Amino acid sequence: MSVETNDVLVKVENLRIGLPGADAIVSKGVSFELRPGRCLALVGESGSGKSLTARSLVGLAGEGLVVRADTFEIGGENALGFSREDWQRIRGKEIGLVLQDALTSLDPLRTLRREITETLEAHKIGTRAERASKAVALLKAVGIRDAEHRVDSYSHQLSGGQRQRALIASAISADAKVIIADEPTTALDVTVQKRILSVLQRRRDDGAALLLISHDLAMVSGIADDVLILKDGVVVERGPIGTVLRYPEHPYTRQLLAAIPARSSRGYYLSQFAASPQAGHGLKRIAAPVHTPSTDELVLEVRNLAKVYGGAKAIRRGAGFTAVSDVSFQVRRGETLGIVGESGSGKSTILKIVLGLLAPTTGEVLLNGEPWSSLKEVDRRPHRAYAQLISQDPLSSFDPRSPVGRLIEEPLLNSVPNAVDRQRRVLEVLDQVHLPRSVLERNPRSMSGGQRQRVAIARALAPTPSLIVCDEPVSALDVVVQAQVLDLLVELRAEHGTTILFVSHDLGVVHHVADRVVVLKDGRIVEEGETETVFRSPRDTYTQELIGSIAKIAS
Repeated sequence: MSVETNDVLVKVENLRIGLPGADAIVSKGVSFELRPGRCLALVGESGSGKSLTARSLVGLAGEGLVVRADTFEIGGENALGFSREDWQRIRGKEIGLVLQDALTSLDPLRTLRREITETLEAHKIGTRAERASKAVALLKAVGIRDAEHRVDSYSHQLSGGQRQRALIASAISADAKVIIADEPTTALDVTVQKRILSVLQRRRDDGAALLLISHDLAMVSGIADDVLILKDGVVVERGPIGTVLRYPEHPYTRQLLAAIPARSSRGYYLSQFAASPQAGHGLKRIAAPVHTPSTDELVLEVRNLAKVYGGAKAIRRGAGFTAVSDVSFQVRRGETLGIVGESGSGKSTILKIVLGLLAPTTGEVLLNGEPWSSLKEVDRRPHRAYAQLISQDPLSSFDPRSPVGRLIEEPLLNSVPNAVDRQRRVLEVLDQVHLPRSVLERNPRSMSGGQRQRVAIARALAPTPSLIVCDEPVSALDVVVQAQVLDLLVELRAEHGTTILFVSHDLGVVHHVADRVVVLKDGRIVEEGETETVFRSPRDTYTQELIGSIAKIAS
């Protein structure tokens, strides 16, 4: 039961953020109130002004930007006149901020104890012993096991979910009345997402005001009381979360809802029926092209795969760490196989072995019916074009000095000696991924996230591979851009019979794109089968837990 009062902890009217002497360029007239025991969600794409609006509440709008408003009150005080010292007094004690990327937000040189007690020390709360004791208690409160020992760990020694929970512990250490959570669950496994949200929900139920920033309407629907939909710095729709989700009025809100991948979206475009939806739930779905996989041609065979770390001696003593154990599966031509599981389940290890980047301890991988994992690198290199990767973050995998045309051409240098033929192929794949030829000379840094992912797909397609491995290819994208990329993958498979191994923590995405699914836990396959069968009638308790954790639009 949440604690609600009529008190207004934060009041913002006509918030405008921009350069000095210029019109608002990021936030353009945003208004809202934060009250105890209530959760307000700010939802929109990247660039909509969500994060900047939230950061302005702790005086971190950014160097050179000016915050203007008709009313900007925090705890009844006019925040427009706050000095640096005033903001330091507010941060942590009155308003706690939970950022998206805990790995970069936590100091790698400090233990969790020092991270959590920093705010307490800054605000002179408690004695040193009391602060140390509270650090352990907070880690327990956010669900970190063995908190007494974990409190002296560094951020790199924790999993993604543990880091995010530690960041929340730091944000609530001084019992802040307002908690701002900026994309706190992006790129986390569904079960970890559920735990993170439960921690935030407990804070709301205890009387804190919660401002939740996200691009995911399904995620916020289970915790938010009210929602603001932002687009290009402007609020296009607002109201109680249930009303907005059931009866969306603005086309952009309907576009966000239509772009969420789910069971009902299988076999349909996500982005195209989202472009011109009808009012309410009367969405006009446009059927996507369908490809029926071959029943006899195997592209990828994984046989009794195992990977044990620790060195030969440790393995002989049985002391090695087993990352993957006795994993077997097959992928046919034109088929999409989804591999799902939590962090540490073995997904990345299997992916690296399939790509020939890691040698298995036992077992083997066959590509196009021929030995693959057993080959020496010198023998594998001429055939590397057969298996291509689309990664989660293409920008970090691109040569920052190379323009798009060079990046797409690079995989062809060994297999296509004629430069004219290479250029012809580059133009062909650009057309396939719906990018204009004007991008050839552009640097990927100047492109949007969706455009960069299309470049990554074009690069993977260029050498005409037998298999494309997708490693979390849409987890860092907004839901609308994600929809466009998923539609592109569906088209490519339908038109060219592309075989796809789709590795993801997002079960909604896997449900939408995959023909079959493999569920991993602790390096072993606990369930596999046709996607619809696994999602509709999961047999294993772990699969049931995963599917039960999928964020759904609350009715």
